Amino acid sequence: MSDIAAYKIRRATEDDIPNILQLIIDLAVYEKEPDAVVATPELLKKNVFQDHYAEVLLVHDIGPSGNEVETVGMALYFFTFSTWLGAPGIYLEDLYVKPEHRAHGLGRRLFGELGAVAKERGCQRIEWRVLKWNQPSIDFYVERLKADNLSEWDTMRIEGDERINKLIEMRQ
Repeated sequence: MSDIAAYKIRRATEDDIPNILQLIIDLAVYEKEPDAVVATPELLKKNVFQDHYAEVLLVHDIGPSGNEVETVGMALYFFTFSTWLGAPGIYLEDLYVKPEHRAHGLGRRLFGELGAVAKERGCQRIEWRVLKWNQPSIDFYVERLKADNLSEWDTMRIEGDERINKLIEMRQ
């Protein structure tokens, strides 16, 4: 559908878990990491909907009858805290819109919804990462959203049980 009014953005519920997982898989394929997804419906249920470690906004294609026809995009985010600002922030872990639904303003609308969540929750910052090769997204963020490109910062990561256990050993 090409009509922007034919889309609806809402907060996800547990019933949306299969659609969320499929969008995560689609994003991994787009980012050239198709085998990287280890998330399961059970993990999403526990961590997003029971323990509330993250929240999800979904974009739905709305059919002529007014019903949700297809889930076509998402923004998965969680809350952070800035010591320098003394205020909470939002970290956008993933934003994805299916290719056939791009160029309809859905990315802009998802960021608008994130802005509303930030305002509602007293957040003073929204941040995210973008792959260096994803120039169309970088251009959108800088030109349309007026986002700052923090190129002086490097991302650091410790991932997986084995490496986290090594950290725990450092307590002694």
